[in-house]
This record gives sequence, structure tokens and C-alpha cells, in this order.
Amino acid sequence: MERARTRGGALVGVLLASSLGLVACGKDQAPASAAGPFPSTYAPLPSKPTLIRGATILTGTGARLATAAILLRDGKVVALGAEVAAPSDAQVIEAAGRFVTPGIIDVHSHLGVYPSPNLGAHEDGNEATDPNTAEVWAEHSVWPQDPGFAHALAGGITSMQVLPGSANLFGGRGVTLKNVPSRTMQGMKFPGAKHGLKMACGENPKRVYGGDDRAPSTRMGNVAGYRAAWIKARAYADKRAKAEAGNGEMPDRDLELETLAGVLAGEIIVHNHCYRADEMAVMIDVAKEFGYRIGTFHHAVESYKVADLLAKEDVCSAMWADWWGFKLEAYDGVRENIALVDAAGACAIVHSDSATGIQRLNQEAAKAMASGRRMGLVLAPEHAIRWLTANAAKSLGVLDRTGTLEVGKDADLVLWSRDPFSVYAHADLVFVDGALVWDRVDLKRQPVSDFMLGILGGREVRP
Repeated sequence: MERARTRGGALVGVLLASSLGLVACGKDQAPASAAGPFPSTYAPLPSKPTLIRGATILTGTGARLATAAILLRDGKVVALGAEVAAPSDAQVIEAAGRFVTPGIIDVHSHLGVYPSPNLGAHEDGNEATDPNTAEVWAEHSVWPQDPGFAHALAGGITSMQVLPGSANLFGGRGVTLKNVPSRTMQGMKFPGAKHGLKMACGENPKRVYGGDDRAPSTRMGNVAGYRAAWIKARAYADKRAKAEAGNGEMPDRDLELETLAGVLAGEIIVHNHCYRADEMAVMIDVAKEFGYRIGTFHHAVESYKVADLLAKEDVCSAMWADWWGFKLEAYDGVRENIALVDAAGACAIVHSDSATGIQRLNQEAAKAMASGRRMGLVLAPEHAIRWLTANAAKSLGVLDRTGTLEVGKDADLVLWSRDPFSVYAHADLVFVDGALVWDRVDLKRQPVSDFMLGILGGREVRP
């Protein structure tokens, strides 16, 4: 959802390990994967060696392997190709007529921070108290029991970035999660993934604050607010650097400035809600002024107007297939947007920003393909799948781990009932780090959260 416009909750929920026939085995107490506060305690769920064979594999690298096989072991892809022998200890899945792709990654989700049921008590995504709330972290609002996580699994989502809303110039840090059952947010947190910083352009921050006679109330006020914040952050970072070198006193700890200084140091990735082409160009110049990079523009309905600039600056665009006209800055959106950005050589991504859209991102990408084809662009499935996988992983800084099916990478993948860009396609099986976390025909492998069990009295529930 457009979170400064409406705050609809998610529709689906967190995974309950027992519903998968798995025991937590102290998963939430696994050794921390990285230093720092609130470290990831994620550990892969138990898995067994698995060979999927006879499928068409779209690797996410641009390759299409016909009648091929892929072998998973110890949470990794260990072999794929036309000829892969079945180890004696492997379960074999016959997949003739079906497709395998990398797991889908949604770079813009609010699951867990706007969970279902959609009640005011659950609306924890927008800290709309100041234009700059860089000090807040979305992960501290994530409710692992949100039923939205299971529905996302049913759509093939293996990882996602949960972001704060877009009420503020600086909305706070986003977090990348693995879509697995956990009692805690830390148990879902993607090990080693960088935080994102949510920033917002345009109508949202100027509307939220300008109506109360508080700055900013104009787009020029927005830009002045960004620049003033970065000036403070640069001074803070310089003082810390001098103190660490023994040339001054360490400044008092400041959570807001810590986040911004982390961006300046390249430790946090900027994710910038921005619709209009002219504002994207301005934000790129702001980034150059203060020496940081923008990783991705989100929503970005006018990216097609500056696709060459985005390609030159290596900035991704996370876009909808066809959201148009729901506010003025969305009026120049076109359905060919994603295909045009891709054709310019820029990094194109299909995102959801929706608790329901996250369940059908494959279909959203198919709509974008169809729009591109109508204007004469050739968009093969093995290429377009990157909009959901490899490019999304690049946006989040985890392409070295996931997003493509290559030997040595995490075994995050989906077995589809047919071509994933068909409106009739279903995610038959979903694996995260080699563990089967979703089976379309086996209710025992369809996770149900504690919350849903309590509400429904333990009845079987299909997302």
C-alpha cells in the first residue's frame, strides 16, 4: 500500500514451525551472524538432499535450461544442468512440464509492520512524528505472527525487505527477512544483509507535515530538509572519525545521525520512494553533493523518462506493473514503464507495496512483459524473471547469496505448476535454504501462525 495514503494491513501470516512438521531446535538462539544490536539469529531449517528433475529451469542469470535438473544439499545449490545424477540419499521430485525459478524477492513490503487484522492497534509502519525519523528501525515493529507471511510464501516469496512507510523525508531503516517461521524478528533476519534507509520524495512528506503548518510543505522544502540532515550527518561522521583517530572528543551517541552516517559510509542502502522523473534527477544530485549512493527508487512511475540516467548511475527502479492515477504524481505512469527501463539497460524490479500484490508478483511481472511486447520489445521469460529475483537481490545487496540459481548459492527456489508468467501458474513447492517451507497439496506443509490457530480454533486453513 501507499503507506501515507492508506494503511491497510496484510492478509497473511508468519510461519509456525510445528505446522511444517519441524521443531525449532533453538533456532531463535542460534549464534549471531553479525556484530551490532539486534543481530540475526536466523539458522536454516532442517532439510534433506533433494533432486528436482525434468523441469524447465529459469536460472535468473538469463539462462533457460530445458528438461533439466537441480540438486540441493545442505541448504545450497550443488548442481544443475541437463545431466545431474541422483545421489542415493536424495529425495527425487519428478517435475516434467513444470518450471523452477529462484525464489521471488519483494524489495518493498510492509508485512509485519502493517499486519492483519487491519486495526489501528497494528499500524506500526509510519512514525509520522517528525520529517526526519532516521532513528527508527522497521524491524522493531515486525510482528512475526502476521498471517501475511504465509500468503506470501504461497506466491513464491522467499525473501523480502520490510520498510517503514513514506510519511517522512527519512522514514527509518528497513530490514531484509527470510520468509521462514520464527518466534522473533531476529530469527527471520537475513544474515549479513545491510539495512536500507527509507526516504520519500514528493507529495507524501509535504502533505503529512505541511497541513499542520510544519515544514516541509513544498518540494523545495523537502530538498532543503534532506540537505540540512546530510550536513549534520557529515559533521557527525567527521567528528567520530577524528575521535577514533585520537584527534578529538567522541560526540554523544545520536541514533538519527548514526543511521545517516551509516549511509555515508556505504553501510546502509538508500531506498527512495520517488514518483517523478525530475525529482529522481534532483535526488541523484543530492546524493552526489554529500557523497552517498541511491540504491533504488521505489514506485518510480516516471522512471521511463530518465531510464538512461538511471542506467548511467546504476540506480535500480522498483515499480508496479500498472498502478496509475491514484494521486497527481502518479498521472504520468505508463504500463510500459518496467519494460522501457529494462530496455535502457537499467535495473528493473517488480515490487508489491501491498499485502495482496505480494501474493502474485509473478503475474504482475507478466503484465509488464505483455505491455513491453505490445510496443515491440522482446521479453523472454528467462530474462524477465530477473525483475523478481536477481535484480531484486542486487537492490538489497544480497546477490552474492540469492536471486539466481548457481552452484554455491542459497537454495531459495520455487517449483511452479507451469510457466510462472501464466495466470494459471501456482507455486507447487517453495524452498528456503533447501528446506521445504510450502507445499500446495500438503496441508501439513502450509504454515499457520499461532495467531491464526488461536482465532480459528485449530481448524485447517488454506491461504
